[in-house]
Amino acid sequence: MNEQKKYHIKKTPKETLEKWFYLMTLGRNLDERAPNYLKQAIGWSYHAPYAGHDGIQLAIGQVFRKGYDHLFPYYRDMLTAISAGLTAEEIILNGISKDTDVAGGGRHMSNHFAKPAWNIHNVSSATGNHTLHAVGVARAMKYYKHKGVAISSQGESSLSEGYVYEAINGASREKLPVLFVVQDNGFGISVPKYEQTANRKAVNNFSGIKNLKIFFCNGKDVFDSMNTMEEAHQWVLENQMPAIVHANCVRIHSHSNSDRHELYRDQNELNYVMEYDPLAKFRRLLLRYDRFTEEELAAIEQKVKDEVKEAHRKAMNAPDPDPASIFDFVVPEPYKPEKFPEGTHTFEGEKKKLIEALNETLKEEFRYNPDTFLWGQDVAHKEKGGVFNVTKGLQKEFGKDRVFNAPIAEDYIVGTANGMSRFDQKIRIVIEGAEFADYFWPAMEQLVDTSHDYWRSRGQFSPNITIRLASGGYIGGGLYHSQTIEGVLTTFPGIRVVYPSFADDAAGLLRTAMRSKGVTLFLEPKALYNAPKAATSIPPGFEVPFGKARIRREGSDLTIVTYGNTTHMCLEAAGMLNEKHGASAEVIDLRSLNPLDEDAVLTSVKKTGKVLVVHEDKVFAGFGGEVAAIIADKAFEYLDAPVKRVGATFTPVGFNRILEKAILPDTDKIYRALEDLLQY
Repeated sequence: MNEQKKYHIKKTPKETLEKWFYLMTLGRNLDERAPNYLKQAIGWSYHAPYAGHDGIQLAIGQVFRKGYDHLFPYYRDMLTAISAGLTAEEIILNGISKDTDVAGGGRHMSNHFAKPAWNIHNVSSATGNHTLHAVGVARAMKYYKHKGVAISSQGESSLSEGYVYEAINGASREKLPVLFVVQDNGFGISVPKYEQTANRKAVNNFSGIKNLKIFFCNGKDVFDSMNTMEEAHQWVLENQMPAIVHANCVRIHSHSNSDRHELYRDQNELNYVMEYDPLAKFRRLLLRYDRFTEEELAAIEQKVKDEVKEAHRKAMNAPDPDPASIFDFVVPEPYKPEKFPEGTHTFEGEKKKLIEALNETLKEEFRYNPDTFLWGQDVAHKEKGGVFNVTKGLQKEFGKDRVFNAPIAEDYIVGTANGMSRFDQKIRIVIEGAEFADYFWPAMEQLVDTSHDYWRSRGQFSPNITIRLASGGYIGGGLYHSQTIEGVLTTFPGIRVVYPSFADDAAGLLRTAMRSKGVTLFLEPKALYNAPKAATSIPPGFEVPFGKARIRREGSDLTIVTYGNTTHMCLEAAGMLNEKHGASAEVIDLRSLNPLDEDAVLTSVKKTGKVLVVHEDKVFAGFGGEVAAIIADKAFEYLDAPVKRVGATFTPVGFNRILEKAILPDTDKIYRALEDLLQY
């Protein structure tokens, strides 16, 4: 052992050693008690024991500085959480999912420890996905000149995830103060390390990345772990660049309480790892070097037992979550327009194209809120602003620190937006989630995470993000450039989904999204960016509330419910129907899919008795199916005909214009459906 290191068995102050032994004993007591709660059907139905990681987890918690750093522990980090300041009672409240659990009131799995008020973050179960959040919050630290470190703790198996590479690579490229701590116990559940990586030490996969420093330590040894973590933390702080600490650990027990490690580990190995028990080793050192007597250590152990007993009593008496609370904190309260509460206007002025409306609104909102940021692929060049030039001129006016390009890594784009939001709730972020909506799928893991962050933290954290996606076809784009994906996106609670058809609504919805808390998916019909039919006058500061449809054409004989590109086709078809048959069709432009304006739809259906639902997406499993189901459920007695639907065929959108026309809805297809409906 290096005598020059700060911490050493011989020279570390006794009060420090006492604190460490107390924390390690407390953690181990709770770690070993956790399965008993499950056996007694009290809770803790998920528990990943940390025994064998004691040294590094103690060190992570000890270097964490409340008020300065942000800590992202993973599901095995019980001692990390305790060392960082969580009490035994808080640990048990989380384990048995009580309403007073500081992580989220029982809404997330047990063993997912957090204290958002201290910036100990509530993380997802998706392995290592919080690395992206750590990078995002570090980006905010750098921008706001905050002298802190984002600490991401995880197992070595997480390094196999692509988004973890995105996080480490991105932090290195941007030179961000992130400390990635890799706790290597040799197994990803039952899969040994050699089946996951060619390198014996998985962090060596990142050894060639510029601006990244890698530290190694014995995660079983308290002193080596403490010395290494302090050195690494200080290096990140001083250099404002990322580092990795690789901690060699052992996993003494199973992966979790649902795993039987005897099925894939032999007794020789189990005996071997037991011999490396870090707590037992630390206790022996304290006695061997006469730093403590047996009686002193026994007194600490008894103190821990008494403390845990009392914490158990209090936790058992704590209230359970109220079933009625499941609807609380699904979506944060949105910004509520005051000037335009209905999202309509009579303003007459110069007509603006949809692309102009988006560009000008972005600039106006950037001026309105200086804590607004934008990034994505190709969004920040002198003469180019995204694939379709929606963001042209933003970087020139607002600078490269607020508007910048992102790598082709969609998970990174969304995940770092989530992370940056965690630094301060005043921050608002706009991202181009992908160049085309069709390319958004790599970001789905992070989209799902953002969808339930607010709910699972019980309202303690909200990702405040507007995700712009150029959506839909009619451009001859074919596969990956012509699909519309709202049918999938609207299935996630916790996310707003809007889809404007006209320039004024695009401006108004974008303004509302950017001023609101929470996540809004802003789908832009790219075929309408420069289309004269989508151009409108836009009053200054126009706002459109979420969940308010707009009647584009009054009618009494039929109702057409639509949005996006097909709104214009429906208006044309309604005109043809009136001209040829004298029938009056009411056209409702939903604008907002989630939340949905049910009242507007049902009021119209009750008036007309017949309804056609039209959208660009596929009919089968498309969003129109939900609209039709609502009508059938709540307005059945008013219907004079079945609810009809028009949409795309159940195929991808082909590239050849002949194929595209055969697949997508158009005015003629809508008109024929209206004629059929009129016959009932």
